[in-house]
Amino acid sequence: MDAIDLSVFSSRIAAVCEEMGAVLQRTAFSANIRDRLDYSCAVFDADGLLCAQAAHIPVHLGSMAYAMRDIVGNIDWQPGDMVILNDPYLGGTHLPDVTLVAPVYHHQELVAFVVNRAHHADIGAETPGSMPVSRSLDEEGLVIPPTRLVVAGRTDEAQLEALVAATRNQAESRGDFAAQISANLTGIRRLQDLLVPMTPAEWRTALAALNDYAARLAASSLKAIPDGCYRFTDMLDDDGQGQLDLPIAVTLRVSGHAVTVDFDGTAPQVAGNVNCPLSVAAAAVYYVFRCLMPSRTPACAGSFRSISIRAPAGCLLNARRPAAVAAGNVETSTRIVDAVIGALAQAIDGMPAASHGSMNNLAMGSREPGREWDYYETIGGGMGAGPRYDGLSAVQTHMTNTLNTPIEALEMRYPVRVLRYAIRRGSGGAGVHRGGDGIVREYGLLADAHVTILAERRRHQPWGLAGGASGAAGRNLLNDEPLPGKCSFQARKGDRVRIETPGGGGWGRTEENADSHTADRSA
Repeated sequence: MDAIDLSVFSSRIAAVCEEMGAVLQRTAFSANIRDRLDYSCAVFDADGLLCAQAAHIPVHLGSMAYAMRDIVGNIDWQPGDMVILNDPYLGGTHLPDVTLVAPVYHHQELVAFVVNRAHHADIGAETPGSMPVSRSLDEEGLVIPPTRLVVAGRTDEAQLEALVAATRNQAESRGDFAAQISANLTGIRRLQDLLVPMTPAEWRTALAALNDYAARLAASSLKAIPDGCYRFTDMLDDDGQGQLDLPIAVTLRVSGHAVTVDFDGTAPQVAGNVNCPLSVAAAAVYYVFRCLMPSRTPACAGSFRSISIRAPAGCLLNARRPAAVAAGNVETSTRIVDAVIGALAQAIDGMPAASHGSMNNLAMGSREPGREWDYYETIGGGMGAGPRYDGLSAVQTHMTNTLNTPIEALEMRYPVRVLRYAIRRGSGGAGVHRGGDGIVREYGLLADAHVTILAERRRHQPWGLAGGASGAAGRNLLNDEPLPGKCSFQARKGDRVRIETPGGGGWGRTEENADSHTADRSA
């Protein structure tokens, strides 16, 4: 293929992913998928190697890219099948993220898979929002091993009803599962349209050319990192079960265009739910290095050929069953990004300071019979500053790419009022370039509700770089009284829950921040 044909080929596969996402959003029932866009879509080849992805959620996409070979390699696929799963130890991330995989056939030959992953606010946990302060995987909801949901083109209604029965709002859950099936059906049709002028052999040849091109672009970026060994350690605040200051240690070994990312020295897995499977750690690593590559680099497996990842079995980032993982996907993945950026900042110029470093997860709802509801959202914060720019304020950063829930949608569907939604002025770190400010979001409850908060950067502030000051730590409050970073409690009608998210770190030393803590001193 010449350069133009290759570019068109790559764009057409990516367009399949984008259209899958549009179908999923427009047919989903839940606010979490329809309004917040907490979903991702991708195409993989017959071996489970990434071909293309839409610009959706980095933690979804990177973890799928890492784990899909094992998922598809252990199933006897037949035309018209779709397999559903969420088991973190069999290719998932955490239980609310439900993945649907469908094979694509061309000339009776398996040539590809279309995949979508969507976050379900209710996956059967005892606490509303299915993001509990848990101690084991079983406390986090329904565990779905790879299971055929669609067989020979027909939905297994018994299997679907068993999944739906584990949830409280069954109409909403059924609608979201149907939306995921519809998205994959759309992906199958569009990919088969693309394949019409090609034989299976020509498809494989074109994918090989695409991966080789991506590998060359990636190698040129990685060669810009000087050979050497670069170390950095960052900290998780706690595990929600009383264990504080959990180190995430990373060592980058760079030789030519090959990079090994080693997490030896990271804390062992813990009782709380900040553990994660290795696929989540891989997603964070892939994200950081993908940001170093040219924007035109295809989002395919070739982009990551030169990156190796190691984490000791049984550590926080490569946990063993039945470790709890609900917050690992959201909070730990974000801290891995901070650690890898901190190591790269010692090697190359241009790296940013730490961003707010938490998805600031809020889950709430009720189990009162006849009045059951589940709500979940993540809240943005301040972006870290860089050598040529101030950090943005009030944005989602790094491993998440969702929208906020529109206040109108939230208030129309749930017994909640948003009392305040504002930029948290002055929370960004000072510097030649200031870190972005966080967010203040305050909720008034119109009915009794169970509330869960899973948040980070409440003890350890987002660090600055090159002498820049740290961003302000976040705060959680109930009726103006401080709450822990990770907590679960019963709130009453009339109570106010306020989340103040962290700011981003500043970049560059000034007289104002001469004595501030920076990443340079903690490396």
